[in-house]
Amino acid sequence: MSPPPPPSAAPSPAPLPTVAIQAAPFDVAAEIAALNGRLAGRAGAVVTFTGLCRDEGGRLEALELEHYPGMAEAEIGRVTAAAEARWPLQAVRVIHRYGLVAPGDGIVLVITASSHRVAAFEAASFLMDYLKTRAPFWKREHLVDGTKGGWVEAAEADDAAAAHWAAILGDAATTEG
Repeated sequence: MSPPPPPSAAPSPAPLPTVAIQAAPFDVAAEIAALNGRLAGRAGAVVTFTGLCRDEGGRLEALELEHYPGMAEAEIGRVTAAAEARWPLQAVRVIHRYGLVAPGDGIVLVITASSHRVAAFEAASFLMDYLKTRAPFWKREHLVDGTKGGWVEAAEADDAAAAHWAAILGDAATTEG
């Protein structure tokens, strides 16, 4: 009987996909644990951002998110690659939901990991500012009175944040490619 392989020779877990577009809710704690397990103590900072559906003062029953399958993954993947090229990241995970999302439920999860906190925070901020303004998703309100509200537009503050990153990183990283 041969001895077991040394720990360094053990197979590493399969990598998490960087981008996931899904209808199902995500489990923030499970996503962080999975990422931390793959990092095996190499990261000095893990930053998470969870975007939640607001109830808009009690008038919103759900938010409907639509996207183009394939296009959304590719576009978000392109921007996560730009983040990885700009900051020394050890891991990036972006999950964005589609379909009907109830108030209080998660819409988007961004996790960035780096040796240092500044890189992790800046990359997460960049990714969220991109997702709010440029990601190919469309949001429509479903109101508690049973009617459908309008399509949700990006706020001026979101556009200003995206313009900030475009000035720093150049348009190629933040505009449609």
